Amino acid sequence: MTDPAPSSAVRIEGPWTHRDVAANGARFHIAELGDGPLVLLLHGFPQFWWTWRHQLTALADAGYRAVAMDLRGVGGSDRTPRGYDPANLALDVTGVIRSLGEPDAALVGHDLGGYLAWTAAAMRPKLVRRLAVVSMPHPRRWRAAMLRDARQTAAGSYIWGFQRPWIPERQLAAEGGALTGRLIRDWSGPRPPEDAAVETYQRAMCIPSTAHCAIEPYRWLVRSLARPDGVQFYRRMKRPVRVPTLHLHGSLDPVARTRSAAGSGEYVEAPYRWRLFDGLGHFPHEEDPAAFSTELVNWLEDPEPDR
Repeated sequence: MTDPAPSSAVRIEGPWTHRDVAANGARFHIAELGDGPLVLLLHGFPQFWWTWRHQLTALADAGYRAVAMDLRGVGGSDRTPRGYDPANLALDVTGVIRSLGEPDAALVGHDLGGYLAWTAAAMRPKLVRRLAVVSMPHPRRWRAAMLRDARQTAAGSYIWGFQRPWIPERQLAAEGGALTGRLIRDWSGPRPPEDAAVETYQRAMCIPSTAHCAIEPYRWLVRSLARPDGVQFYRRMKRPVRVPTLHLHGSLDPVARTRSAAGSGEYVEAPYRWRLFDGLGHFPHEEDPAAFSTELVNWLEDPEPDR
């Protein structure tokens, strides 16, 4: 494990509280705000907990205990040498729920965080009260699209590029994280995050070992496709999700195509709601935080979410 990340780059001041919690053999940084039922927020690539800054305040104002965690290897969490397969990363998530002293949580995951939210809901259903996934198909839909849909294969070209050793992480951290900034802008719709926000992600990516750890989950996803551990994982993902699920997607998402994400409801044996944000890209929670937060809070407050 490496030393904690520089606090100036990760522990950004705000109405929330920062602290570390232990789970699944590692230490995880969290930012939390509010009291009430737990809503655990999982960031995607190439970001960290701060991507949920707007939702932390919106959820707290709505009467929830909002917690945004840094995934293993990113932000202020431990950078371990191993443990970046989705099953173990999902155990990080459910371990944090237990460490927070809560019986369960509503999981909200974006991009890679969405992939892990799908996984956690299938692996540890008793710990997941509700599930909200942003910009990410169900793992089995993702696998099928990446292998069989030429357009999704092209859209995910960055993942194939990550399979090279050492070069991708050096590129991500070069020139003050300039590539990280370009990815965020290129993947956004007409309303990308402000320059200051993009620069925040660039600084966080330049923390030593972060770029390498951020890429490792994607290396596993591709290299395991034909390995026994990968075959076993995707077989486990046949297990249906049995909690109410909200699936949120930007219509202009260039990374996870709408066609790839739509249809994930076939793996949900519970109320499933699909919501497409017109004119938004890969980061709807940042591109239009007010509309996104309203949709999320209304769904969380709905006692009987419809299909």
